[in-house]
Amino acid sequence: MPAFLLVIELFLWMDRADVVIVGGGAAGLMTAIWAARSCIDSRIIVVDGAKMIGAKILVAGGGRCNVTHEKVLPKDYAGGSRNIIKKVLKAWSASDTIQFFEELGVELKCEDTGKMFPVTDSSKTVLNALLRECDRVGVEIVHPWRVKTIERDGDGFVVRSSEDTIKTPRVVIATGGMALPKSGSDGEGYRIVKALGHSVTERVAPALVPMMVASESKWITELSGIAAPVSIEVRSGSGKRIARFANDVLCTHFGLSGPGALDVSRWYFDAKLDDPKAKLIMSWVGESSFDMWDAKLQNIGKRTVGGYLRSVIPDRLGKMLCKRCGIDPASAGHAMTRDQRRALAHILVECEIEIAGNRGFTHAEVTAGGVPLDEVNVSTMHSRVCEGLWIVGEILNVDGRIGGFNFQWAWSNGYIAGRAIGESI
Repeated sequence: MPAFLLVIELFLWMDRADVVIVGGGAAGLMTAIWAARSCIDSRIIVVDGAKMIGAKILVAGGGRCNVTHEKVLPKDYAGGSRNIIKKVLKAWSASDTIQFFEELGVELKCEDTGKMFPVTDSSKTVLNALLRECDRVGVEIVHPWRVKTIERDGDGFVVRSSEDTIKTPRVVIATGGMALPKSGSDGEGYRIVKALGHSVTERVAPALVPMMVASESKWITELSGIAAPVSIEVRSGSGKRIARFANDVLCTHFGLSGPGALDVSRWYFDAKLDDPKAKLIMSWVGESSFDMWDAKLQNIGKRTVGGYLRSVIPDRLGKMLCKRCGIDPASAGHAMTRDQRRALAHILVECEIEIAGNRGFTHAEVTAGGVPLDEVNVSTMHSRVCEGLWIVGEILNVDGRIGGFNFQWAWSNGYIAGRAIGESI
């Protein structure tokens, strides 16, 4: 073959693909793997604008990657319809995820919380396994390759970066939302799907995000470094419980973090939009009643209040709560006045924390809001709006609580989309 014809043929090959997946995170890589497994000899290209592929996988779980949870239910998610979420999770369950990673050589362990981590305690184990499988099944990964536009071209699409163009009959949007923008999830995916005819929820906000306390609750910052198992809930202005979580909360120099605070954050900020009088209530002693603790405090006797509290909550926290109630922690329990005792019982089980705001997408673990689920056929993850377009992962209007639930959503989406794409090819 003449050299110039070889160059032309190579150019045409590099210019075309059976499917282009935009985003090399958990959902994108899973989609690519299952599309390639489902249709051998297809050309599947994953493009990602980040210098480092799979950045969110690497930082997840403090660098250990919380792959999934031993028990995943629709109630663990917010945003979209739980009936629709149930269909997605049923198609690819947590047990399927565990088996999938075992086949890739990644053994998972279940911790007391139900969270599943690789036994190596290293997120690199997870990412490297996914990348090895992509290589084995022939998936091409191109990065940094930032998509500028995706346009319709006859029955297919033209995917453009600032320098290159790829033509394809199929596109997958797996760009993520806006959480942790340094990983590449900077919201560009929303612009792309809107240009292709989709809508995005009016509210797109940080979820699983640390919360900053207001001046009225600044005393929390004096407890920086203290972690405690608590019951934390959101209540409407009328006192109705909206959401409750039992988990550890970490007091910080700015306010509240830790699993319990992150879980409740999206519910609190959502509630405040509709009801400015909504409250964040903390029980430092689990889901207990005022009457129970009032009775317990009456029976301390000669023991010091601080010594008694030290047996149930961290010492610094106990002393701070005593201070808030005007009680000397070194004083005997029987020396408390009725008002002091009742104030202490109240702050133990009904401690209202005033919140000023959150730390934004930079510190959020996931995004609340996105493409409505009714714009996607969840049996295939194919768009109901644009032929040849699939949408997966965090860009959809679904967000899970902390504990591996958002990764499970990504694995489930990717499997469904990948199989459907393979069949379409």
